[in-house]
Amino acid sequence: MNSFTPARLDEISQTLGYRFDNEALLTEALTHGSTQKHAGDYQRLEFLGDRVLGLVIAEHLYRSHPKDGEGHLTHVLSSLVRSEACADAGDTIGLSGLVIIGPGERAKGMHLNRTLLGDAMEALVAAIYLDGGLEAARAFVLRCWDAQLKAPRAAVKDPKTFLQEWALARALPIPSYRIVSRAGPEHEPVFVVAVEVKDRPAAEGTARSKRAAEMDAAQQFLKREGIRS
Repeated sequence: MNSFTPARLDEISQTLGYRFDNEALLTEALTHGSTQKHAGDYQRLEFLGDRVLGLVIAEHLYRSHPKDGEGHLTHVLSSLVRSEACADAGDTIGLSGLVIIGPGERAKGMHLNRTLLGDAMEALVAAIYLDGGLEAARAFVLRCWDAQLKAPRAAVKDPKTFLQEWALARALPIPSYRIVSRAGPEHEPVFVVAVEVKDRPAAEGTARSKRAAEMDAAQQFLKREGIRS
């Protein structure tokens, strides 16, 4: 089912730089499981989009860095397809304003969650691939990842590992994580997890899995404390 008016669809098409023939794919790619308005959400598309994205980025790196070895290319590829990089690419099209999400979750700011945005961006890549083929998906990826491709970042440690090593380097206890809440249906849970480090306020993260929520909590702590952006 298409949830967009013709005017809204025109606006989204201009933002994406691509117009869908099958508008249902666009709706599915942008729909989070918290809304009950649609039968499907972006999880299946996210699965496919991860593979399409990896192929497009890997091919681009192979062609544009002919002197780089396999090891270096692998590290750069990892940094460009991880969730944070996908969320950054989503920022280039204002993805947080496009996702279809439950009103309660939007009021809580879940549409700004970096893990959610990264997942939705992968789903969009898959939707464009299914609708328009590999060339259309490649054009979309190379446009949205343009800045990151021009200045690729080296693969970095995940937020939990980084925070733990930061704490241990300062003779602080290992950060502790606790589940604050678990909501949503069994097949689409939403976890809120808090991380605590001695003598510092807790930071919370939200995601569809406990592990991802812990990662988000660690990232929020690192950002708030000015340890890592």
